[in-house]
Amino acid sequence: MAGSVLILTGPPGAGKSTVADILARQSESPAAHLHTDDFYDRYIKSGYVLPWLPESQKQNETVTRAIAAAACAYAVGGYLTIIDGIVGPWFLTPFSEAASAGNIPLHYVVLRPASADISFARVQARGTHGLKAEEPVRDLFRQFADLGALEQHAFDSGAMSAEETARALAGRIAKNEFRLD
Repeated sequence: MAGSVLILTGPPGAGKSTVADILARQSESPAAHLHTDDFYDRYIKSGYVLPWLPESQKQNETVTRAIAAAACAYAVGGYLTIIDGIVGPWFLTPFSEAASAGNIPLHYVVLRPASADISFARVQARGTHGLKAEEPVRDLFRQFADLGALEQHAFDSGAMSAEETARALAGRIAKNEFRLD
């Protein structure tokens, strides 16, 4: 029986990794958690370009296709596959194509705190991992501020704990509220 793919995205500091980990651990079905940063800084050993820089476009497209293929491979094996990382609407095509080819349900959730100040404060409060520079954090927040036709996929993660966010999302995901068709 095939599983499904959940893309859990949003700006830095939205709670993606923490919420993805909770959802994967609490899943009643087998679950895999793919952290997109691993596909960049753990796997690219030479020629790595910071993914928010304009010259990273080709690298980002390659990495996105690799993540989509890996996620769908897990889903075909029956896993709920949760992807956490910066996957804006501009990078959904490889996921949609791979999911469609495998007849795999694809869900898309954008965790988005109410303000860039909340995102930046969370980024500054976390440990040494991840993006910490203010300008790219605020720029990524702006990129997720208006999702257009995908606005119903946004979820305000600013006022809730990670556990509360995961609990609220689990119910809505089970009802296919964030499913992409």
